[in-house]
Amino acid sequence: MYKTVILKVSGESLADEGDKTILDSAKLASIASSIKEAHDLGVHIGLVVGAGNIWRGKLAQKVGIEQATGDYMGMLGTIVNALALQSALEDLGLSTRVMSSLNVPQVSEPYIRRKALSHLEKGRVVIFAGGTGNPFFTTDTTASLRALEMKADAIIMGKNGVEGVYDSDPRLNPDAKLLQELTYKEVLDRNLGVMDLTAVTMLKDKGIVIRVFNMDDFGSLVGVIQGNMMGSTIHD
Repeated sequence: MYKTVILKVSGESLADEGDKTILDSAKLASIASSIKEAHDLGVHIGLVVGAGNIWRGKLAQKVGIEQATGDYMGMLGTIVNALALQSALEDLGLSTRVMSSLNVPQVSEPYIRRKALSHLEKGRVVIFAGGTGNPFFTTDTTASLRALEMKADAIIMGKNGVEGVYDSDPRLNPDAKLLQELTYKEVLDRNLGVMDLTAVTMLKDKGIVIRVFNMDDFGSLVGVIQGNMMGSTIHD
């Protein structure tokens, strides 16, 4: 259904909850396997990875680090996760490129829009690291920005432990209702917390769809990309 997608992978989804380490080999392998299955369909795939398993803004506040510095530390964390995903994908034979908004030439290419488009056209999986390269912006905003720049058809967002977008927090309200289809205007008006409001506003009226699904079952990624009605769909 989609020719080009941006897959948003949270840092938390990569962590080992058992021994509290930042990376879980089984989770990396599962995500990589699902991405390969989608890639084999001929879909161009870009990944935007977070760093919540390594660094969070609340920790910066707790230890007294100013927000701009804390945000740069988070961007460095996304590069660590990007390299881990690259390794897992290449173990399956996929050609990948890590492109970073921060200049770290020893481990990644600098992000250049035209070069990223060329990589996607050649069938490479492109992992976008370093956020936007600017503090005060989230990796949600990075996903929206890269989706616009790569002319993606959809952003695929995996959520931890929830099936999609709800009318209230399902962790706090057992009666929360899953919203299978909604518009960008509804997300903004109701402040539903799918992604930060800057990221949502960027996509309004741009013709890009957001698909939200349960990342606990990452194997459903292919079904989402094929257009199966699971999780939540956000559009204009």
